[in-house]
Amino acid sequence: MKLAILSRNAKLYSTRRLIEAATERGHEVRVIDTLRAYMNIASHKPSIHYKGEELEGFDAVIPRIGASITFYGTAVLRQFEMMGVFPLNESVAISRSRDKLRSLQLLARKGVGLPVTGFAHSPDDIPDLISMVGGAPLVIKLLEGTQGIGVVLCETEKAAESVLEAFMGLKANIMVQEYIREAGGADIRCLVVGDKVIAAMKRQAKPGEFRSNLHRGGSASLIKISPEERMTAVRAAKVMGLNVAGVDILRSNHGPVVMEVNSSPGLEGIEATTGKDVAGLIIDYIEKTARPNQTRTRGKG
Repeated sequence: MKLAILSRNAKLYSTRRLIEAATERGHEVRVIDTLRAYMNIASHKPSIHYKGEELEGFDAVIPRIGASITFYGTAVLRQFEMMGVFPLNESVAISRSRDKLRSLQLLARKGVGLPVTGFAHSPDDIPDLISMVGGAPLVIKLLEGTQGIGVVLCETEKAAESVLEAFMGLKANIMVQEYIREAGGADIRCLVVGDKVIAAMKRQAKPGEFRSNLHRGGSASLIKISPEERMTAVRAAKVMGLNVAGVDILRSNHGPVVMEVNSSPGLEGIEATTGKDVAGLIIDYIEKTARPNQTRTRGKG
């Protein structure tokens, strides 16, 4: 097969591993810098150009689109879809998962467990918003934040009011969530491929920190997940319409709750922690499922 990987940097661990896994299986791979691809949007023959040449003949495309380039990256991916190329994750599914509020609303509609979450626009509604999620301590999140940036734990209601007023004053979009104290600063990253959790790890925040992201100094360890956690992760990925997803789950007193569904999960931490060939399993999935003109948006909007 001829595979395209949309990635800004071929040397990144995840991109490199996908290249290795595909090459080992005899596939031809080309890394395309997403921001250097440009499009001819024509109804009779949509095309993508890259550094002066027209791209054609690809069987599948693997999007590794960073959050900061979601708009342009999904436009490029959509163009591949219009050309009949099989996308590992579809453009609509990526856009859906990148919108934190929209993704939580979709998960809630399908009955997937979530932390109590509030969203408001007016500073006048702050006191009721705080009580809606059970009061302090609570977590405030910027909707545009990634890798733990723009996430604040407020220990008191006074602190929460101050932070909310500051964010609202800056016209930032924020949501407020209950703080799951019993999780103890740990979450579970489940790597879903197709309809299976192929690997899972526990991420533990460093002392004095509540964000467990490995980028923020969190540590990772192997974990055995329950059938309920496994089912929750697979359902969350399915609701988003993602074939490959990193689903972040917290263990709460009322069962597993989904924090986030990531459409471009990093492979380094989970491969190192579990010893599994995650990149290889992703390529295997493409081999089994890739067909031309197969793009369909699963689920609604």
